[in-house]
Amino acid sequence: MKKFVLTVSVFTLIFLSVYSIYISQSVENNMEMTNIQAYADGLFTLDNLAWGSTGQDVKNVQWKLLQWGYYNSSVDGIYGAKTYAAVKYFQSKNGLEADGVVGPKTAAALGITLNAPPSATKPESEETSNNNGVGRDDNVYLLAKAVHGEARGEPYIGQVAVAAVILNRVEHPDFPNTIASVIYQPGAFTAVSDGQINLEPNQDAIKAARDALNGWDPSYGCRYYWNPVTATSKWIWSRKVVVKIGKHWFGN
Repeated sequence: MKKFVLTVSVFTLIFLSVYSIYISQSVENNMEMTNIQAYADGLFTLDNLAWGSTGQDVKNVQWKLLQWGYYNSSVDGIYGAKTYAAVKYFQSKNGLEADGVVGPKTAAALGITLNAPPSATKPESEETSNNNGVGRDDNVYLLAKAVHGEARGEPYIGQVAVAAVILNRVEHPDFPNTIASVIYQPGAFTAVSDGQINLEPNQDAIKAARDALNGWDPSYGCRYYWNPVTATSKWIWSRKVVVKIGKHWFGN
């Protein structure tokens, strides 16, 4: 009888020990999963954009980074490797924690609002188009702004030629491969440096941008233009002049 009681006691102790270990491991696993979920929830909140995020907010970030020369890829609304790298680069250049996550501070530095309620956004007609019916975020409008800032007052054919130079750079391997990145390449255009790029383009500039995008190139493939009266770069004089239109000389 004593032997039976002793055997039962031993098995009971073994069972309780095994059960205790099982419970402990389960609790640890649950805590680990909770911590992982908490991290994920913290990373992908309404106030943050990170790798894997998608949607209009991501497009807004990509577009702004593209305009400022930090991003050189498609504006597709998918937060992948290139967007992550561009965000980190922007953060490192602007005194922010370079973690690749667009939180409130990074969004503010970019000049955008994440998950803005409808009432806080501009009406579509004001946000996405101007009085000429041109979308503010498309290539025509951006190219027209550059033309207006660089060549307003020039003959119309000269304005088309300026737009064509920008497009020729996009196609050339020595330059960035998007219109925005060419225009905003540091030091490339005076209108960007002095802020005239932000002026509202007129009808001529918009028409000139469209004509150039449709294939008209009065510069005959040139990638440079300059005003010989105001040019300060000695290097530009080493370029071979192809055509002179208005006050601008065009060459390669």
